[in-house]
Amino acid sequence: MDFIELATSRFSVRDFSDRPVEEWKIEKILQAAKVAPTAVNYQPQKLYVVKSPDAMARLAAIRPLFGAPLAVIVCYDDSLSWKNSRDGGHDSGEVDASIVCTHMMLQAWELGIGSCWIGAFSPAAVSEAFGIPSNEHPVAILPLGYPSDGCKPSGMHLSYRDAGEWIKEI
Repeated sequence: MDFIELATSRFSVRDFSDRPVEEWKIEKILQAAKVAPTAVNYQPQKLYVVKSPDAMARLAAIRPLFGAPLAVIVCYDDSLSWKNSRDGGHDSGEVDASIVCTHMMLQAWELGIGSCWIGAFSPAAVSEAFGIPSNEHPVAILPLGYPSDGCKPSGMHLSYRDAGEWIKEI
């Protein structure tokens, strides 16, 4: 399928089957993270792949994961991220981690694996639960797995603002 078809068909999966994800698919999703563009190609992303039942239970206690069999905690390392000297030292880490997460979501979907970007969680609780160092900042939790048989996109999935509201020619 072409890119627009892939991007349009992908949706946030909030009901996963218990079918395990094949290791080769996980590796391919992580490869997509590796090749994602980052500021100055500093690659500040740190990914914690959560697979064990115990670790998944600890993560699900912080934020429900919709029954996903695995998840990735997407972080950036502020000792590696680029700081924009032309903008008061703005740290690119959060943007870089977001790009990495998007690449993983799209690669997963191409493989038939669903995901749901979770941004509403306590980074401090995640860091504490998994011993994430203070220089690494959780940006997203990405549950991954096969969508359940009845899973479908939300009613707003194909609802878009008029292009004139967000595209401006200068």
